[in-house]
Amino acid sequence: MTALPKEALRRGWCPSTLRPMETGDGWLVRLHPPGAQLTPPQLRRIAALAAEHGNGLVEISARANLQIRGVTPASHPMLVERLLAERLVDEHEGDGPQRLTLVSPLAGACRHSGASRSEEPGIHEHSRDRRSAGDSSAPTIGDEVQGLQALGVAAPRNDGQGLIDAAALSAAIEERVRSIAGLPAKHCVIVDDGGRQALDGFACDIRLVAVESGRVVVGLADTIWRGPVSELDAPAIVETVLRGFARARSAAPERIRRLRDLSAAALSGLGGLAETAAPAPRPAPRRAGLFALAGDRFAALVNLPFGRCDAATLDRLGAGVGTQQADIRFSPWRGLAFRNLSHVDAEAMLALANNLGLITRDDDPRLSVQACAGSPACSRAEAPAMADAAKLAEAASDLLAQGATLHVSGCIKSCAHPAAADLTLVGRDGRYDVVLGGTARDKPLATLDLSTLMARLQPGEEIHARLTNAARITGPRG
Repeated sequence: MTALPKEALRRGWCPSTLRPMETGDGWLVRLHPPGAQLTPPQLRRIAALAAEHGNGLVEISARANLQIRGVTPASHPMLVERLLAERLVDEHEGDGPQRLTLVSPLAGACRHSGASRSEEPGIHEHSRDRRSAGDSSAPTIGDEVQGLQALGVAAPRNDGQGLIDAAALSAAIEERVRSIAGLPAKHCVIVDDGGRQALDGFACDIRLVAVESGRVVVGLADTIWRGPVSELDAPAIVETVLRGFARARSAAPERIRRLRDLSAAALSGLGGLAETAAPAPRPAPRRAGLFALAGDRFAALVNLPFGRCDAATLDRLGAGVGTQQADIRFSPWRGLAFRNLSHVDAEAMLALANNLGLITRDDDPRLSVQACAGSPACSRAEAPAMADAAKLAEAASDLLAQGATLHVSGCIKSCAHPAAADLTLVGRDGRYDVVLGGTARDKPLATLDLSTLMARLQPGEEIHARLTNAARITGPRG
């Protein structure tokens, strides 16, 4: 392969393996593994390639995509050659989405996802905290579950079984719509199996939500709902909607960029299905920790702080999987799901990740913070968003624990989190525009430097008080 011409490196699109995006620290190469899954050896191989051909930093995006940073014009052809030869990516030509669908990282595997959020910490977090303190006699989850069973007490679990196989439906949709031209690169179809890992918090153009066994309702721009329909019919319905959207967009490409840009009448005309009510909201999902699957197997969900780690950390995670039968899926909470593990292996994976400084608990305050790479990694950023996010997460830990959300953006583009947050900080000439309860494009309350901002987050200050009120409305997770 030859290096891509500079004019091919446009900003504002979604990068891929074949078409990287130029950033402040080199090229960003986004990977789309076949079937959106990897084996442990494949994960280690990608870590090695990131260290060899990039700057050693890897990220997981909010669309659950893995990406390598710091690739150079000279190293990119060699990286692509290895990724394709070893079948680590599944790429197609064109400007449209490389992967259109988003599913839970437990899709197709989760019959019940561990204990309820109110019960599970009493087993998982207590035992891990004792072991991390050096207590080798501390029981594992398996020990404690067996102890409960010996006493005649059922092991804690929930009944949040998925109503459809979202992974299979996602694959069918991807296959069916790949040939549609004219779809924006950021277009998204969420396939929600109706189980415990609700995806209500993620924006999309089309949302499929299972409401009964084998049947889904179809949401268009989250405003118009149709169905319910059989999951077997859903791929054809999605194709019909997207082809209709592509035709409308071709007639007015500057005005129509996403499904939400269509009029209510135009939206209603897509799909040709009967109108129905929106599905009822579900409890917020657990995003990290131990999850029970079918057949006495388990998954360990591990998230990267602000979606980033180094290649060495990724390699250690791949090496730490206790069975080569495990499969790895990527999470929209910027993490990885190590699935098909035994109790012991899942516990060991969570302990390893915890020791590596990764997120293994759903109450970790860093999960309530969204941050982009910031400067100097991004040439457009006006502040070091990711570095500052770690400091801000610590300063605002009490607010985050109460349910407040924080978004730290290096510029107005808001790549990490286009939606509103309780506190949105937007880089401006080394300082931050402060937006309460809005997005990066809303009017700021003030523009502050980091030290002043951190002071204003302390109890007794106005920003702290207003965020406390917002968190009181939202409520803590768990």
